[in-house]
Amino acid sequence: MNEPLINYCRACHTRFNGVHEYCPACGDHALLSHPQIDQLSIAHIDCDAFFASVEKRDNPELDDKPVIIGGGQRGVVSTACYIARLYGVRSAMPMFKALELCPDAVVISPKGGRYGVVGRQIRDMMFDTTPLVEPLSIDEAFLDLTGTQRLHKCAPVLTLLKLQQHIYDEVGVTVSVGLSHNKFLAKTASELDKPNGFSIIPPRDTLDILAPMSVRAVYGVGPAFAKKLEDQGLRTLKDVRKLSDKDLAHRYGEAGLRLARLSRGEDSRKVKLERVRKSVSGETTFHRDICDLETLKSKLWDQCVRVADEMKTKGVAGHVVTLKLKTADFKSLTRRRTLNAPAQLADTLYKTACPLLEAEPKGRYYRLIGVGYSDLVAAQGDVGDLLDPNALKRAAIERASDVARAKFGKDIIQKGLSFKSQAPKKKTEP
Repeated sequence: MNEPLINYCRACHTRFNGVHEYCPACGDHALLSHPQIDQLSIAHIDCDAFFASVEKRDNPELDDKPVIIGGGQRGVVSTACYIARLYGVRSAMPMFKALELCPDAVVISPKGGRYGVVGRQIRDMMFDTTPLVEPLSIDEAFLDLTGTQRLHKCAPVLTLLKLQQHIYDEVGVTVSVGLSHNKFLAKTASELDKPNGFSIIPPRDTLDILAPMSVRAVYGVGPAFAKKLEDQGLRTLKDVRKLSDKDLAHRYGEAGLRLARLSRGEDSRKVKLERVRKSVSGETTFHRDICDLETLKSKLWDQCVRVADEMKTKGVAGHVVTLKLKTADFKSLTRRRTLNAPAQLADTLYKTACPLLEAEPKGRYYRLIGVGYSDLVAAQGDVGDLLDPNALKRAAIERASDVARAKFGKDIIQKGLSFKSQAPKKKTEP
């Protein structure tokens, strides 16, 4: 027996049954239709070109212009609006390459504070919709609307249509929504129709929708793994399904087994109320390549302070210190060291990362330096290191400096090395 077709109008949110080309209430052709649509309750919401959308909202003159959010000529693209994407500009692309593709683009430096305010506003709206919200970043999250029908007096699909409209009306940016029966499919659906899209993947259509999709569309399949798969004839998820789970696991290990399950749309992960942040890091791209070790140390210290400030704000400490470098020829280098005890201070971060920097070959030019804490836990106060008897004393000094910076401004106290490279050189006596 065939199930009746259920329709929702995206324009006026009217629900009606049967085969229709347009909404009988308002005449709009934008319909969501499927017999199983009321059974779907796992959603992924993604803000469309978020940073660029906020900038265009605040400056309507930018509305029909290509906008790129990112650093200077030597930085990378943080976000590209959809007009800029038509020229081939993509996130993480070097800025010089983006400007070659789209020379008329309006380039705007990121304004993290403003985006954070807007992101939290949208996040609050999500939590008003369901208590089960799992943020992935400032501009996207999973939502589980199972059991919310009694609260909202309607199916999850209609609740999400109303939320999508509410975000646009109140915040002024668009979001794309994916709705399905698990997290992987919800995120996949949200990518099918952007910007301001709403797509569904019902159980009975899962295999057909996934079949022609590239393996590169699977979250977690990076460029190297994708190329390996494609070189062996596995270009689509339909190709992947031709192999057994055992064969895929033998070829690619755990990654192959995961790919086998996702190719069938299988994902047992639950939407979690909170995601544990795994790391806090900061990095900077130089205006000119730097070779001098002392100058690199100064840049390193600046990032250590930045990271430590965020660690203290979030009340977390890290077990692992990571140093990131990018050479003048764009080669990325990563060096790690595990601490004796979790820490959150700039001093500890610097004293651990500095020897890693000093160990690199002399005379090499770098375009970027970054540093961070990972393997995070809740901070429990400063812990002394038996191998460094002065650690607690330096921690007390840093805490006092934090208080002074909070009261009088972040530049009131600076470590000598942070401005050493700017100080005039002393003249030597003849």
